[in-house]
Amino acid sequence: MDFGVHLPLIDFDGKGFSLNYLVKYTQTAERLGYQALAANDHLIFSRPWLDGPTALAALLSCTGRMSLITTVALPVVRGPVTMAKTLAAIDILSGGRLVVGVGPGSSARDYALVGLSFEERWKRLDEAVPALRNLWSKEGAPFRGKFYSTEGIALEPYPARPSGPPIWIGSWGSDAGLRRTARLADGWLASAYNTTPELFQAAWGRLRENLPRFGKDPGTFPNAIATMLFYVADRSKAERVLREFIIPTFNRPEEELSQRFLIGPAEECAEKLRAYQAAGAERVFLWPVVDERRQLEIFQEQVAPLVPS
Repeated sequence: MDFGVHLPLIDFDGKGFSLNYLVKYTQTAERLGYQALAANDHLIFSRPWLDGPTALAALLSCTGRMSLITTVALPVVRGPVTMAKTLAAIDILSGGRLVVGVGPGSSARDYALVGLSFEERWKRLDEAVPALRNLWSKEGAPFRGKFYSTEGIALEPYPARPSGPPIWIGSWGSDAGLRRTARLADGWLASAYNTTPELFQAAWGRLRENLPRFGKDPGTFPNAIATMLFYVADRSKAERVLREFIIPTFNRPEEELSQRFLIGPAEECAEKLRAYQAAGAERVFLWPVVDERRQLEIFQEQVAPLVPS
């Protein structure tokens, strides 16, 4: 198991955003040896949310050798052509380091803002993924579907890699979602606030069973867990962060959130991560809630040594 980090795109504590801070955050993550930098995607949320693809593009020059990933981008909400254009630019300017994690999104409000039916999100995603692949390739017949068509579109310049960036699909672990991932994706993104080690292990097993049906090798198909919020501290301080920042943001029961995320002393956080590692998780994307740069350091100093690599 290794670790990536999320860009801190949610304004948990009302301090706002600055490019200078995000640059220092990214440089800290790269210096500490985190393997990847992730950007999430929402139009509106319960707290202010900085645009993910824009932030990722702004930070390319200080990402070093870290891989980059969207966790997840919303090609249905943004439109496949617009999304393909944006992400191709990020892939080119990063020298081919981008992984495109996609999903339909879980916010009906995002869909209402762009005048799309939330109920159509999965059907549209089923077309958006092959449309993205087609838009990133010079070869092959155009994609034609009910919702999208790439007929007559040459979306130049193409990404750095001839076949385009690998596409991972975010799925919370439903049978339908795992079948979709096996059929359409190059990797699977699970969601930390919608799984546990036990649920992850069961879903990973079902996904691996489906992969050979689509000519994919279960032994090489990758996975990761995204949106793992964390705050490493003594119990009293950790509970304060949970109640002041996390619960109001996600509006879920305290017990559920405290069990799902890494909120508490280092050994407790490491124990959860070891359980995920035993369940088959290969990478975890960490999202520090407040005091973000110092929390990246604390995690590497106190938690990572307790989790075998």
